[in-house]
Amino acid sequence: RIAVNISRISRYTKEDDQIIVPGKVLGSGVINHPVKVAAFTFSDQARTKITRAKGECLTIPELVEMNPKGSNVKIIG
Repeated sequence: RIAVNISRISRYTKEDDQIIVPGKVLGSGVINHPVKVAAFTFSDQARTKITRAKGECLTIPELVEMNPKGSNVKIIG
């Protein structure tokens, strides 16, 4: 599985983007804009940083339920 840091998510997204990470999200880096991130797992630090930026941490099935067509979803790996 892939491990993606918050810094990479911040670099390749803009406000209110929807992201799928096919692995684990790690807390290294800073994010200053809200994004919806769906992943298999999140480190505690990553979850805290995403929610402080007014974003959401979701499971992949939760994102699929919210957006069944998969429109405007980025995959970051």
